[in-house]
Amino acid sequence: MAKGEGAESGSAAGLLPTGILQAGERPAQAKKEPKKKQQLSICNKLCYAVGGAPYQVTGCVLGFFLQIYLLDVAQVDPFPASIILFVGRAWDAFTDPLVGFCISKSSWTRLGRLMPWIIFSTPLAIIAYFLIWFVPDFPQVQPLWYLLFYCLFETLVTCFHVPYSALTMFISTEQSERDSATAYRMTVEVLGTVLGTAIQGQIVGQADTPCLQDPNSSAVASDSANRTQSTTSLRDTQNAYLLAAGVIASIYVICAVILTLGVREQREPYETQQAEPISFFRGLRLVMSHGPYIKLIAGFLFTSLAFMLVEGNFALFCTYTLGFRNEFQNLLLAIMSAVPFLILVALMESNLIVTYVVAVAAGISVAAAFLLPWSMLPDVIDDFHLKQPHSHGTEPIFFSFYVFFTKFASGVSLGISTLSLDFAGYQTRGCSQPARVRFTLKMLVTMAPIVLILLGLLLFKLYPIDEEKRRQNKKALQALRDEASSSGCSDTDSTELASIL
Repeated sequence: MAKGEGAESGSAAGLLPTGILQAGERPAQAKKEPKKKQQLSICNKLCYAVGGAPYQVTGCVLGFFLQIYLLDVAQVDPFPASIILFVGRAWDAFTDPLVGFCISKSSWTRLGRLMPWIIFSTPLAIIAYFLIWFVPDFPQVQPLWYLLFYCLFETLVTCFHVPYSALTMFISTEQSERDSATAYRMTVEVLGTVLGTAIQGQIVGQADTPCLQDPNSSAVASDSANRTQSTTSLRDTQNAYLLAAGVIASIYVICAVILTLGVREQREPYETQQAEPISFFRGLRLVMSHGPYIKLIAGFLFTSLAFMLVEGNFALFCTYTLGFRNEFQNLLLAIMSAVPFLILVALMESNLIVTYVVAVAAGISVAAAFLLPWSMLPDVIDDFHLKQPHSHGTEPIFFSFYVFFTKFASGVSLGISTLSLDFAGYQTRGCSQPARVRFTLKMLVTMAPIVLILLGLLLFKLYPIDEEKRRQNKKALQALRDEASSSGCSDTDSTELASIL
């Protein structure tokens, strides 16, 4: 027997009571007929990872550009714009547990339980996304138009992303393969944020968004002289946003097709031997009473809230506070924010070269602070499965409520931030803004995120699943899967195994 194989068998066998193992008979059988691990090919992992791009690409574009689009391109007043941003994010948060509930009630089909949601939501989502960036000819219905299609798109993209997130637990029964696929996914999602920012920023940046030198002036001569040029330039900017929306929608469809063709759902061996899934509300009570999950949610809430504040206000900050109206789309390619760099941005004078250096350096930290919590969630779910081995079908609840709290809080923050600009005296289409608006933008992009990030890091210190605990859970889960896969495992044995674990 190889040394590694003996250690693996010994550690797994040590977790199981002798009654279940029948005095060592099953470990002996495992030596004779070792179970072949289910390996995911690189192609499978890449196809799975590509599925994370649509949510990141569209989310990044909406986060960075929707606010400035509503204010300066669609020319929606700040107060209705704040209502659109708040209600849209709040509705998006509400749809996550709602979709999670519906998925938990879904039956397994030939395509799986999650894939049908991804397939059927995609065509409707891209239509709604395109219409978000269309300016209707009736100004009085514009707020209702954007609110309707923003909420509709967020609902449909939730029908895509919640099952995709839960798919992590169903692409393989091997924890090592899940971890590897998650690493692929994190890489593609980081690239997706850059890709979305690059496409939207560079296409929109080619158009010259018109502005008024003195929006409060009533000089008729100056207004009539600039009216034709301003209208033409504004129309070009609107067409640029539509072109960018078409490109982003095409990427959404391509990624969905690759995901559908390259990934197949797999059920856990012990799940097929269980009875019907537990009820949604009972599962919700169990999930919300799981300590590691609550600590992870709390830390992720504050850190993601900080990034969303920066994301929603950074374009306005670059345009009006730093004075880089024609450069913000390039800066968006580099910056994703971090505490030391936000402090530097807050204290420095308006300097383009320094801003680029700060943006590049800040981008290094966003993956760890914003995306790594997603890679920690499967560890929390595995820990939950060890403590509640008979409570299967809860994965959509974990993933949907993971984003519910952050989306709702971000909706509140973006609504308040846009409303605060209205109170500060924001001037739509102005080439410059009053000092109070510039100061408000600086606080929204620097000091508020700094405080939120520090609170999030403090909460992450309380996270209980370290690397040693993760290794123990991995071995225990593998023992549970191997025992459930064997033909002689009875319900009594499973109950005893659960109590031991």
